[in-house]
Amino acid sequence: MANKLDPMDLKQIITLHKDGFSNRKIGEQLGISRNTVNNYLKLFTACEYDFDELLSMENGKLQELFTAHTTIKNDRFDKLVSYFDKVNQGRNHPGFTFQFHYHEYKEQAAQPYSYTQFLEHYKRKYAKLKGSMKLEHEAGKEVYIDYAGKKLQIVDKGTGELIPVEVFVAILPNSQYTYVEASMSQKREDMVQSMGNALSYFGGVPKAIVSDNLKSAVTRASKYEPDINRSFKDFAQHYNCVINPTRSYSPQDKALVENAVQLAYQRIYYPIREMIFFSLKGLNIEIKKRLEEYNNLLFQRKQASRRELFQSIERAYLKPLPLSVYEIKDYTRAKVQKIGYVYFSPDKSNYSVPYRYIGKTTTIHYTKSTVEVYFYHDRIAVHGRNPSKGIYITNKEHLSSTHKAYTDWSPDYFKKMAVKHGTKVQAIIEQVFINCDYPETAYKRAMGIIQLHRTYGSERLNNACQRALYAETCSYRRISNILKNNQDKAPLGIEKEDKPHIPKHDNLHGASAYK
Repeated sequence: MANKLDPMDLKQIITLHKDGFSNRKIGEQLGISRNTVNNYLKLFTACEYDFDELLSMENGKLQELFTAHTTIKNDRFDKLVSYFDKVNQGRNHPGFTFQFHYHEYKEQAAQPYSYTQFLEHYKRKYAKLKGSMKLEHEAGKEVYIDYAGKKLQIVDKGTGELIPVEVFVAILPNSQYTYVEASMSQKREDMVQSMGNALSYFGGVPKAIVSDNLKSAVTRASKYEPDINRSFKDFAQHYNCVINPTRSYSPQDKALVENAVQLAYQRIYYPIREMIFFSLKGLNIEIKKRLEEYNNLLFQRKQASRRELFQSIERAYLKPLPLSVYEIKDYTRAKVQKIGYVYFSPDKSNYSVPYRYIGKTTTIHYTKSTVEVYFYHDRIAVHGRNPSKGIYITNKEHLSSTHKAYTDWSPDYFKKMAVKHGTKVQAIIEQVFINCDYPETAYKRAMGIIQLHRTYGSERLNNACQRALYAETCSYRRISNILKNNQDKAPLGIEKEDKPHIPKHDNLHGASAYK
């Protein structure tokens, strides 16, 4: 089955093309076929927008413009590539031929590729394994990231408990300029924060971030087409770069960063082994101090340090940092209520959206400071996030004419409405607000009582409220029942009820008779 590229993948194709990558290289970076890249770039060039305008577009509009599909059948291709592992096992055996393995593959596969395609796909995948073992890395092209296998520790001042912490490592392969930071976990929030700190430390952004298949970076690991975590992909889009996870079971892809981890053990872990740290901040201050010394060490053969190579060569190839710091996004779904709001479950609050989306299911993208509501890929509302519980955040432009009056509701608003129908109605509405802790919880009850005049008229409603006041109740249901049962038409009988039910006579004795 063909895969449809989402708008973020389309933007990654444009970004890599602007960075000077060939169509073949773009396909390798993103795990899609070269022909698919060719087709999309032809569409991009033929459309009325330039590349910068396409990058700035909302995802929904971009997806409407370009709806092509990739042509790779993943099951067929996956079976071919999985067979290459067997080919590699026999490469050094005497008498090895590709022809022998192709015939074996052809007998096993339901839809085998031709022999020419078999060789072409093999050469594409393993071309880097041939020739010299020395790998030359382009300046500013990639940054490699990983977590150290061994953890550092901080001490809880109150309990003396040793708390293990993770160590994040990032390296620019051309200059081998390295960044190291301790964090509480490898979770998505900590990983994205550490990645942002690393780019700030480098003072620029490479074209691609090469990560190991970390759970915080990759939702589903795959040798050929991994699913990138949505927040990490959004992070890359903010920094104008792409994510390129290393292939599973391919240690050569991550040898450089693993070597950096080993050097971190020697240059950072070992010198601070006897130190005690009571906070993550204190630990990172010491790590940064040791990191400066490490980056300033001279290479034995190059007669230059990592910092010198970075400053003189690689820094010029990095893209500039964005003007704003990335805030990690989370996602939730919500259906638009009849009153034109979506329920935001993390804060248990409500945010308005345009009334025409009532009944639609939306996706909410939120950070610490903003709440954005999307219908498919179109952003339909954006609000500043308010952490208060149970509140309604409203943009009046979202409301229909019938709903706009809702924003003017207040106790005085309902009291003014009640005056039109009689003093007893006004008294009942005042009692409604006296008996509630929060005025907002009484708005619907007050409106319900006042709206009874539409069915029964103002005079009957006023009489029903008089009877409710006498019974010391202000319940909507009680007033509605009084009207339904025509009790408002019967006299109250106050004088009759005030008379004692036993008549006075000589045989009655009061309390004084029993002293």
